[in-house]
Amino acid sequence: MLQDQGEMENPMRELCIRKLCLSEVLEQLTGQTPVFSKARYNVRTFGIRRNEKIAVHCTVHGAKAEKIREKGLKVQEYELRKNNSSDTGNFGFGFQEHIDLGIKYDPSIGLYGLDFYVVLGRPGFSITDKKRRTCCIGVKHRMSKEEAMRWFQHKYDWINLPGKNFIQKANREAKRGCNSSGALVVGHCELPNEGTVN
Repeated sequence: MLQDQGEMENPMRELCIRKLCLSEVLEQLTGQTPVFSKARYNVRTFGIRRNEKIAVHCTVHGAKAEKIREKGLKVQEYELRKNNSSDTGNFGFGFQEHIDLGIKYDPSIGLYGLDFYVVLGRPGFSITDKKRRTCCIGVKHRMSKEEAMRWFQHKYDWINLPGKNFIQKANREAKRGCNSSGALVVGHCELPNEGTVN
């Protein structure tokens, strides 16, 4: 118990947002000029040639990243699926239409989707990016998926929805008429199966 309390008070154990990666960026949203991504090799079926510009992305750091991420989470209503986060604690989400963020519609651009990817970290994570004396992050200092979810639930009153696999399994069981515990599924509520003997 004392060890857990000491870990929570240690400033080096605090989680923070290292960067926010956006795809299909508008300069109106970030205030930065986006970078073009190029194709690595030819894809004849899509008509893509090597080194052809095929995508646009932008990386935002600091307070600006917090502000943009907050806009995105408000649109998502602070709900994400467990599948949206990676094993290292990073997570991503997206929108079908970029105008959901409050950006004015421009007929010359049209509507397109927008992806957010948030990279979390702790103080000392930049040791892997250094030019001299690079080192790997220690096992105790690494971040897990569950730890990142707990942090978001605590900080933002986050709602974690079950993953798609869980929902697909529940739908299959609903079509059969009962779930694995033998309860009859009606809509979203479960009723005890009448065929079971108590």
